[in-house]
Amino acid sequence: MPLPPLSPARVFAELVSPAVGLGTGENESPKAAEGGPPGREVHVSGSAELSARPDRAKVTVYLRSRKGEAGAARSSVTRRLDYVAQTARQRGGISENDVTVTKNFSRIDNAYKMEAEVCIIFTDFGKMQDTCNHLVEKLDSSVTVSPPHFYHTTEAVDTLRRQVCVSAVRSAWQKAQEVCQLFGHFLGKPLLIKEEEVKEWEGHLEDHTANSSDLLSFQQKLQSATIYISSRVFAIFEIKGEKKRKRAALIKVN
Repeated sequence: MPLPPLSPARVFAELVSPAVGLGTGENESPKAAEGGPPGREVHVSGSAELSARPDRAKVTVYLRSRKGEAGAARSSVTRRLDYVAQTARQRGGISENDVTVTKNFSRIDNAYKMEAEVCIIFTDFGKMQDTCNHLVEKLDSSVTVSPPHFYHTTEAVDTLRRQVCVSAVRSAWQKAQEVCQLFGHFLGKPLLIKEEEVKEWEGHLEDHTANSSDLLSFQQKLQSATIYISSRVFAIFEIKGEKKRKRAALIKVN
């Protein structure tokens, strides 16, 4: 009576002998694609996930003044603008390149209205908190300090993408090395390394609630703006010859 067919089993690595073809799949061996024998190879996958907190925070300071005379309105806002800039330099260590000022002057009825916005970019979040707390304490209600907006620079995101890809490749290499060691072989050079999938997202789902973002704590805002990147790679490595086994020395115990 014939035996029933066996169900297929999943393996995390594949050892390919010279007599076995690889087919025409997209993860085909480069040697097989050229029409020659594939040689001895190990096919593995590797994955990694890394995260990075935001490296920048933008705070906007709003200033306004309404006076009966144009000069008085300008003077009131200009005086406080100078104080905000000085505080940002001394407490936040901010350079002029990280500060942007916009002004708007208008006339309403018989009064003059002067408004200004100061956008400050911080890299040190501790100094940012100290600067904002100081401005709120020292300036009156005509000055409003916005909650910080956290974000990543393009350079920071690109660096994280490279790091997670390298980590996934390292995972595949370690897996292939352990497989070769298991069978007493050496791991050779890589024949193919392909990044098959990359995913990016910010924060966790539980962080995004129906509540306003202004109600989130400082740490919750940081967590919500944290970026996560995962990478999955496929790799093919050569398999070198078997390791030479050393003869064990005979030790006589009296």
